[in-house]
Amino acid sequence: MNSLTRRYFLRWLLGFSLLPTFPLNVYKAEAQGVSPASPERRRSIAEFFKGEELEYEVGAWIFKRVALGKLSFKEMGEKGRYISTLQGETLGLLGWVARYRVDTYRSIMEEIEGGRRLRSISFEEDVKVGNKLRRRTHFFDYQKRKWIHVRQRRDGTKVRKEEEIPPEMVYDDFLTASYNFRYGVYGGIERGRKYTVATFPKKGPSSYEVSVASKEEEEKRKKSEKFKDGKEYFVKLFLDPEVTHSKEGLIEGWLSKELYPTEGTIKDVFFYGDVKGMLIKKVRS
Repeated sequence: MNSLTRRYFLRWLLGFSLLPTFPLNVYKAEAQGVSPASPERRRSIAEFFKGEELEYEVGAWIFKRVALGKLSFKEMGEKGRYISTLQGETLGLLGWVARYRVDTYRSIMEEIEGGRRLRSISFEEDVKVGNKLRRRTHFFDYQKRKWIHVRQRRDGTKVRKEEEIPPEMVYDDFLTASYNFRYGVYGGIERGRKYTVATFPKKGPSSYEVSVASKEEEEKRKKSEKFKDGKEYFVKLFLDPEVTHSKEGLIEGWLSKELYPTEGTIKDVFFYGDVKGMLIKKVRS
């Protein structure tokens, strides 16, 4: 499977349907009402997610299982620190073609605002293809308002860059953002509502659009689908087609009541057609 397409698909599939690109900041999510995972109904955000593990399988063409994705949230030894890890790996024949590529993302987070949200301290991206490893690490120092990113090339050399974090800006990596979203930090989910999601401007301002289907559209979709368990919100995410390597840049799928994806599809990916993912395991210790 094309590595770029699979990487962004895993990001969406494992809980990032409204938060697709690192780093990002939701600047317009004004839906009213109480989220199903509203903080008023929960313990602190870290206590709520601690011990959660989600596992997904990804399929394309006639192959049901070409990749696996695993997402976990754990408490660290230092008080108030938590780590989330997402790992995606190719399997079988297509895994062999891709030299068994493994993508790993790790976010170290802290609780702020009295446990009402998480904030990223560091974020690490590892891409391993065969015996080659490429790593990018991002550090966020909010006292000094510095964002430091270090890139390790395949030959082992490193490139370091430092930028200022604008006043009152918080850079949530996509893992941190997924938990904040599910907890209700960015506001409740409202059927029939469109959201605009702003991403950090690498080459200029950028944003994506997300639509939560109306109740009528939800019911129509459910009637046309075989399996209906765990489907609460039907969501459409529109990205740049170059990001998804697809005709329209459309990703669509279902969120559960707890707002984690139960299944999803990138539509019309070049050469592969529809690329689909399905939740196969959920653990909450």
